[in-house]
Amino acid sequence: MAQEDDWDRDLLLDPAWEKQQRKTFTAWCNSHLRKAGTQIENIDEDFRDGLKLMLLLEVISGERLPKPERGKMRVHKINNVNKALDFIASKGVKLVSIGAEEIVDGNAKMTLGMIWTIILRFAIQDISVEETSAKEGLLLWCQRKTAPYKNVNVQNFHISWKDGLAFNALIHRHRPELIEYDKLRKDDPVTNLNNAFEVAEKYLDIPKMLDAEDIVNTARPDEKAIMTYVSSFYHAFSGAQKAETAANRICKVLAVNQENEHLMEDYEKLASDLLEWIKRTIPWLEDRSPQKTIQEMQQKLEDFRDYRRVHKPPKVQEKCQLEINFNTLQTKLRLSNRPAFMPSEGKMVSDINNGWQHLEQAEKGYEEWLLNEIRRLERLDHLAEKFRQKASIHEAWTEGKEAMLKQKDYETATLSDIKALIRKHEAFESDLAAHQDRVEQIAAIAQELNELDYYDSPSVNARCQKICDQWDVLGSLTHSRREALEKTEKQLETIDELHLEYAKRAAPFNNWMESAMEDLQDMFIVHTIEEIQGLIAAHDQFKSTLPDADKEREAILGIQREAQRIADINSIKLSGNNPYTSVTPQIINSKWERVQQLVPKRDHALLDEQSKQQSNEHLRRQFASQANIVGPWIQTKMEEIGRISIEMNGTLEDQLNHLKQYEQSIVDYKPNIDLLEQQHQLIQEALIFDNKHTNYTMEHIRVGWEQLLTTIARTINEVENQILTRDAKGISQEQMQEFRASFNHFDKDHGGTLGPEEFKACLISLGYDVENDRQGDAEFNRIMSVVDPNNSGIVTFQAFIDFMSRETTDTDTADQVIASFKVLAGDKVRHRGEPLPTDRPCPHRSGTATQAGCSSFYILIFIFPSSSAPQNYITAEELRRELPPDQAEYCIARMAPYQGPDAVPGALDYKSFSTALYGESDL
Repeated sequence: MAQEDDWDRDLLLDPAWEKQQRKTFTAWCNSHLRKAGTQIENIDEDFRDGLKLMLLLEVISGERLPKPERGKMRVHKINNVNKALDFIASKGVKLVSIGAEEIVDGNAKMTLGMIWTIILRFAIQDISVEETSAKEGLLLWCQRKTAPYKNVNVQNFHISWKDGLAFNALIHRHRPELIEYDKLRKDDPVTNLNNAFEVAEKYLDIPKMLDAEDIVNTARPDEKAIMTYVSSFYHAFSGAQKAETAANRICKVLAVNQENEHLMEDYEKLASDLLEWIKRTIPWLEDRSPQKTIQEMQQKLEDFRDYRRVHKPPKVQEKCQLEINFNTLQTKLRLSNRPAFMPSEGKMVSDINNGWQHLEQAEKGYEEWLLNEIRRLERLDHLAEKFRQKASIHEAWTEGKEAMLKQKDYETATLSDIKALIRKHEAFESDLAAHQDRVEQIAAIAQELNELDYYDSPSVNARCQKICDQWDVLGSLTHSRREALEKTEKQLETIDELHLEYAKRAAPFNNWMESAMEDLQDMFIVHTIEEIQGLIAAHDQFKSTLPDADKEREAILGIQREAQRIADINSIKLSGNNPYTSVTPQIINSKWERVQQLVPKRDHALLDEQSKQQSNEHLRRQFASQANIVGPWIQTKMEEIGRISIEMNGTLEDQLNHLKQYEQSIVDYKPNIDLLEQQHQLIQEALIFDNKHTNYTMEHIRVGWEQLLTTIARTINEVENQILTRDAKGISQEQMQEFRASFNHFDKDHGGTLGPEEFKACLISLGYDVENDRQGDAEFNRIMSVVDPNNSGIVTFQAFIDFMSRETTDTDTADQVIASFKVLAGDKVRHRGEPLPTDRPCPHRSGTATQAGCSSFYILIFIFPSSSAPQNYITAEELRRELPPDQAEYCIARMAPYQGPDAVPGALDYKSFSTALYGESDL
């Protein structure tokens, strides 16, 4: 302003510029004088008496000047001009070389200089744009408004305006319906300038201050004339400037609300999807439908492994992300003074945690059931095979026994034959008694199969019943035959003692061989190396008895050979087989050879099983070695995270970076978990069900790993929320560190929370008056209701930070939003073509419009905000004009119709809408 105050006399020597200034300044003065019902024709003549000069100053300043002198003498004119100049000087304007005598004498140069000084002071000096004012502020305003338009580059107030596009861009920016900017051509400046000047005069009440030819035909248009003209545009659009500021505030508030609503919708959808997945999965995990075969159960186990590896991990991540989104949303709502978000019924974080806990319980129970079922089916298969084997051996033994017992051969036999039959029957009874144990074993196995719910129990029961019934028949027939033989025994005397001795020794030996063959072919199932070692030891013990058995075999065969030798010596003709037994030497030798063949096979089977159990033991030790490293590592990391969350040092950004690096180090450890999963899978595939080398199970490792990932994610989210709080509330790093230090000092147990007494001590250390008196207790109870609304008895660090930030900063309020809407609704422009209300004062004549005779034509009236009452409503058209399209439609859809006495069609109630944004009423 100091440079502009010094009137440059030399520039007025240019006739073109003087002509432009005369025309511009005259029009500018008349734009204000017409408000007082007058105007000037010649700028250097009409101000000579000082009367219109004083009137001009009163109009543009809104203040009263001293009463003018009405005399016609020179002294009266000089006095009036001096009053005007004194008033200008009182406004802090330095008048250089401008005196009242020169104005009274009609000095054109001095008169123009004085008017320029007035324009600078009252039209340009108060312009302020982003900490720049006056000429620089006006230039910056023009640059900002015309920046989006092609071919417009405002760098000054002379050449930049010569083609007329800048004037048209200013009008189009504020009133786009008045200018078809895309049809303007840069090479037609006269048309462009005339278009802008005519539109401004017709619709904006800006008088035409220059002719297009004056600007175009001058190499460098007069800067002061252009500044004067442009300042009229600035003041004409100043109301729009305020509306833009108000719109920006509303946009900011609405953007926050829209973002919060989007986060709420995302939470609801994610929570619904996760709960629906849990709802679908739990019935599957609770299904305990048993399968008939071990292969079907193993397929179920494989499906369960796929669920663990493929389906569950993404849901664990979704659950963690859901909690993070919920905490972030609540933080943003607190920072913007919005009420806390309350999810739909059944979709709280606690509901999801309860559902997840139910899922994990069902998961654990399902896995235990699967493994137990596999064990049960494996034992059932073993028992069923053992039952079939023993039953087949028994049935083979009993084949033909009934027919043999029903024979009547003793009726025609000789005495020796009878005695032989008696001995044979005694041997049979001995054999029958030996088979009693096998029958009892068959019945016991069938009973166990029934108790274990074997799927083919009916056929097992039928076969077992048939064996038992047959056994009873054999017992009855044996008893009957013995009675018959004993009845005729008295008549028989001859007995071949050697054959009898053979039979008596051959039968137990034969039974021993059958039992040995049965044991050698018996299936076995073991789970530990100790069990297989026990079987090997038992087998070795059996092999140690073979030499004695071979001696017994030779002794039995020796009896038969001795009988044959005696018969040969005495020329006795033996009648075929031994009459006392069916066990011939050939049978004994055949079974003995079979036993010799089965022993090495049993050796190989036991050695194979021993190798398998050694492999299983290796798998146990391998898993235990890895688990005993991973388990303590997870526990250590959990403890370190607890210490980090308490002992955080440095800036929040440093803490966040440190935590993220720490999180990455945890994620990098994931291959160790995957390796453990692979080892666990090998153990399950080998059907290994216990491990004495470690206390850690895969389930413990999985739960610990998931808790570790969730804990570090929550800790990072807490720091991010603290950064949000710090940035939104303007809290300095030093303040945040002070808050953390105070909180940690009173957190004696390092649990991350404060009890009521600890929190009170912390407040006292920060200068709060919460001592143990009535007033202090009331203040402390108020603070506790803020930081612990649920009366949990603890104060978290996040709640403590939220409280301190609310105590030290300020945010947008509902009243500020209402004031912003009031700005948008309060300033109106009534356009040409709209009749002037007859009860308004006429700007041209005294009295009302009707009294002045103005009702028969149309004029343009600009209603200044200071002279119009603020509206209590806003229209959809105003919202669409002042706000971005999406946010304008957002407001229109949610604003209720205005019901006040001054309501007009389409009026919307912005007050209730603003209070609803902050939770004070329903939106």
